Amino acid sequence: MRLAQREVALAGLALLAGAVSLAVTHQTRDRAPTTPEQEGSYTALAGSSGPAAFGHRTACGGVLRADTVGVAHPTLPCGARVFITYRGEKVLTQVVDRGPYVPGRQFDLTDALARRLGLRGVQTIHWGYARSA
Repeated sequence: MRLAQREVALAGLALLAGAVSLAVTHQTRDRAPTTPEQEGSYTALAGSSGPAAFGHRTACGGVLRADTVGVAHPTLPCGARVFITYRGEKVLTQVVDRGPYVPGRQFDLTDALARRLGLRGVQTIHWGYARSA
């Protein structure tokens, strides 16, 4: 009789451990990072800083490299995350520098971002803020 009670108790404990494990897994999965939503939709003129900017120190404390994906903007804070859309291609990026210093542009895109979007010359882009969670 004692052996049967012990087996039932162990089975109950195993069932309880499985339920707790499922609950923790579900809770952790719900907190997984997700892509933020875009807030606002604006248009602006943007161009690329091009390869000539490689190696230059940015106002935000970084160094522009061939693989740096980001934008320069005169007033958005360094690190601000923004969505940039051009010809249906939407990219989540961040402010990595000040600028542009070319009249008529509101944004300078790094060479890597411009290539990714297929942007050449000065073009109209759409942009919006990435809503922080």
